[in-house]
Amino acid sequence: MTDAVLTPTPNDCDLPRIRAQFATFNEAIDYAARSQKGLNFHDMRGELARVYPYAEMREEALVMARRLIAAGIGKEDRVALIAETGADFAALFCACVYVGAWPVPLPLPTTFGGKDNFIDQLAVQLMSSDPKILLYPEEIAEMAEAAAARQGCGAESWQDFGRRPAPDCALPEASPDDICYLQYSSGSTRFPTGVAVTHRALLHNLYGHSTTMNLGANDRCVSWLPWYHDMGLVGCLLSLIANQVSGDYLKPDAFARRPLAWLDMISRNPGNTLSYSPTFGYDICARRISSQSNVAERFDLSRWRIAGNGADMIRPDVMQNFVNAFAEAGFKASAFTPSYGLAEAVLAVTVMPPGEGIRVELVEEERLSGAARDLSRPARYRAIVNCGKPLPDMEVSILGEDGKERGDHQIGKVWCRGPSVMHSYFRNPEATNDCLVDGWLDTGDMGYTANGYLFIVGRAKDMIIINGKNHWPQDIEWAV
Repeated sequence: MTDAVLTPTPNDCDLPRIRAQFATFNEAIDYAARSQKGLNFHDMRGELARVYPYAEMREEALVMARRLIAAGIGKEDRVALIAETGADFAALFCACVYVGAWPVPLPLPTTFGGKDNFIDQLAVQLMSSDPKILLYPEEIAEMAEAAAARQGCGAESWQDFGRRPAPDCALPEASPDDICYLQYSSGSTRFPTGVAVTHRALLHNLYGHSTTMNLGANDRCVSWLPWYHDMGLVGCLLSLIANQVSGDYLKPDAFARRPLAWLDMISRNPGNTLSYSPTFGYDICARRISSQSNVAERFDLSRWRIAGNGADMIRPDVMQNFVNAFAEAGFKASAFTPSYGLAEAVLAVTVMPPGEGIRVELVEEERLSGAARDLSRPARYRAIVNCGKPLPDMEVSILGEDGKERGDHQIGKVWCRGPSVMHSYFRNPEATNDCLVDGWLDTGDMGYTANGYLFIVGRAKDMIIINGKNHWPQDIEWAV
């Protein structure tokens, strides 16, 4: 199928938008289904292959919910889902929410590491989350079954599960303080810890995020990000449902093969685009465009309103290269929207106000290393990116090693507090107590504040101490 025979879901419709102000995510799904909007899935070339209105997603989710109940799955049971970008995962995730079970999105195999490595990783995450069943796309059946056998849980392809009977039954009531899902970070492999996210925390974060971005009637999301990662799952799927936004999706492996298909999809959107990427996504697109390419003929990026930056340390030089490569296609540097967040706070903690772009401060390396200035050598500086202001109802504090709050431009540990901070780590009270103190979350990151904005320096646990000086891995990597 091609764009010629399929009509994507619209950017706008008659249903008034509610910015994630629901008591539970169940209510958010129900309301989104009253709109004409939905999810649109594209093939390897970026061409439209499946249109999936929210009304259809809800209908299929309710049928799947009855199948889950018939299979003996109920409230607080975990259901592991291989997070392949597509209609099946979206419906199954929502089905778990309707049942009160906790969906656990887990990654697909990649081209790196091989089959055995994926089985090992998946088995460890299954051991951690202890699901009743693993549901997976049938093309990875051998690996999924092997991992499930190690953990002792059931496993079934979602194609086979979709053929199970779905007898009528009542669905349980959901409460704002119920757990909605478990989120594993992209680095949760050897010692994984699932973040338990409540409906209340999720919707608070989605409301704050959409309000900060000033989500408009003609906005549309375009994404290639994986759905097992918080930026892909929360920022580019759950947020769209809760805020009644249409989305266009390219699978991550399709982006890896044809990254410029992402920009083709953005160019075809007649409305304003919201799209996010780690630094490497912008980098690879800028590198793929040759100096001879006439980008203005192929792309129209003039309506890209929010070009989100996050999920890794933001490199200003890479962002400038992207601007240089695509300015003739209408891309504006002011569209860049740096942010800071982590799964333990659902997604976002701070976001740059739209239109302010990437702003940096030059900080002497001696301040970052904690060493006294060597006056015999010229000062060296590192550009630290401004990650924006806290979301509504989110507080950020910088604490020194003595536990006391630090002032502006003083580097310390970043702590945050607010209604979207996680409930706990799943079945790991020790890790929970280590990072949650009187409602404050120790993010594990180092940074400083200035005039209400947050600047991130690096991960505290990644800091390397050599001859009494602190060195940040990204500085070494970028220098190389």
